[in-house]
Amino acid sequence: MDTRTHPARLRLEQLRTRMAANGFDAVLLPSSDPHLSEYLPGHWQGREWFSGFTGSMGTLVVLADRAALFADSRYWVQAEAELTGSSVELVKIATGSSAAHVDWLVAQLKPGQTLAVDGAVLGLAAAQSLRAALATAGIALRTDTDPLAGAWPERPTLPTAGVYEHRAPEAPTSRADKLSLLRTAMAQHGASHHLVSTLDDIAWLFNLRGADVDYNPVFLAHAIVAPGGVQLFVGDGKIDAALAATLAADGVQLRPYDAARATLGALPADATLLIDPRRVTLGLREAVAVGVRIVESINPSTLAKSRKTAAEAGFIREAMARDGAAMCAFYAWFEQALGRETITELTIAERLSAERQKQPGYVSLSFPVIAGFNANGAMPHYRATPDSHAIVSRPDGVAADGLLLIDSGAQYLGGTTDITRVWPIGTPSAAMKRDVTLVLKGTIALSRARFPRGTPSPMLDALARAPLWAESLEFGHGTGHGVGYFLNVHEGPQSISKAVPAPEMAMEAGMVTSIEPGLYRPGRWGVRIENLVMNVAAPADEFGDFLEFETLSLCPIDTRCIDRSLLREDEIAWLNGYHARVRERLAPLTHGSARAWLEARTEAL
Repeated sequence: MDTRTHPARLRLEQLRTRMAANGFDAVLLPSSDPHLSEYLPGHWQGREWFSGFTGSMGTLVVLADRAALFADSRYWVQAEAELTGSSVELVKIATGSSAAHVDWLVAQLKPGQTLAVDGAVLGLAAAQSLRAALATAGIALRTDTDPLAGAWPERPTLPTAGVYEHRAPEAPTSRADKLSLLRTAMAQHGASHHLVSTLDDIAWLFNLRGADVDYNPVFLAHAIVAPGGVQLFVGDGKIDAALAATLAADGVQLRPYDAARATLGALPADATLLIDPRRVTLGLREAVAVGVRIVESINPSTLAKSRKTAAEAGFIREAMARDGAAMCAFYAWFEQALGRETITELTIAERLSAERQKQPGYVSLSFPVIAGFNANGAMPHYRATPDSHAIVSRPDGVAADGLLLIDSGAQYLGGTTDITRVWPIGTPSAAMKRDVTLVLKGTIALSRARFPRGTPSPMLDALARAPLWAESLEFGHGTGHGVGYFLNVHEGPQSISKAVPAPEMAMEAGMVTSIEPGLYRPGRWGVRIENLVMNVAAPADEFGDFLEFETLSLCPIDTRCIDRSLLREDEIAWLNGYHARVRERLAPLTHGSARAWLEARTEAL
């Protein structure tokens, strides 16, 4: 490709023309929307449009003469490939939450110059730190404009998919009960009103679901909760008359999506508004009427929805079993076809997704299937495309010996799944087996943990890393993320990672979290073994309440990739016990070749 005509270069020229016309010396394009979502509707994917980088996280900064993308280690290999010829340089950062782009901007800009960023998509907490740093350096900040206006003529419109109700029995807690619990929490904060903008909070609170964000069953909306009613700001026509009447019976009034700012500006002067600075944008905060008292705290719904009820836990276990049965059917086909048919990473995604679609309660995938063979598996967020993918198998044998990493999941009416397994293709090397075994040791170590209730989740991170650290090995992503209930596959507030512990990260019963240590050797192979677990009560003593993990995911861990000599007897016992439980749970849901595959892959070591 002639890099002078690279699409990103041409698009950046358009953006720089608009920057010059508006007097902007720099533009900041975060990966966010007015709801601070992780995955964005096309209308707000400006960072991807102007850089060519398709990863889910990253920050783009554009100056008159250079542009830089800030991304963490999960995306380095991907970003280097996608940015080639774009004129955008990659700045490698430690974590996705890093503010390195702020320091970079301060170093690049001169006093008196101006940075523009759309305040409507800039988180309030991020805006506060950005504003302070720029003010110290004498750099002006413009947040009252969308710098992409006029520079992106092909910009997608807002999504128009309909909203539907998440009904009982899979939604065991009523909308009225959730609103009542929320108002109790508001009263504890002394708040008369509460602004909610995060889409998973809104979907959970109102027992509603949508399809505005790929793979996440949410819809674009804001909500303002008051003592006497609720205003739900959502696009016209997205909620039909029957559902509108049902919502009205619970005191929920529908308002136009773009009316939220004006409503905040019209709040009574004696109102006290509860907002979450990490889940509300600067634009919405600045719209609040002067004189309204602000209380900043985490959304009560964020804490509530992270703690699954006993009824929800039952449906989650059922969804995990259905998901496991689908994987048995797929892997039975895969092993039979391996070396006899042409199988690519794309084939794997298609066939695995098709098996999940057959399961009761299936709604959609929870994220695109990640099937990475050998070197592609070394990219944690790799995604095969028709133009770039690996062949795993041909009719005359496997394409190469090695490891196949498959990370996949689905949305069911009764839960959200996310699981990663590594499979041997041909004959894996001793070095590959060693890496798989060390990662497995990390998964087992954390899965067996017992800890005091209220332990900050980041404190558990080292348990999974210790077997790798002992060999001077490391991985760049977090060990675990929270998972929603038929909601976002990534959910807070808990995070088993190197994040700085915060009070809201306290581990409580009912939380569902992933355990997914990994090890990645760029250009060679990648390993990740992931299960979802739920916090459950452990035996208590005089030292207070304790929690432990119930492993929810149900799929064999391929023992052909394991170096048995590296496992202790207690680790082997855990693995054998897990496989016995997988076989017991999935046998009634499988038959024929899938049952035979299940029995073979769950044999005790």
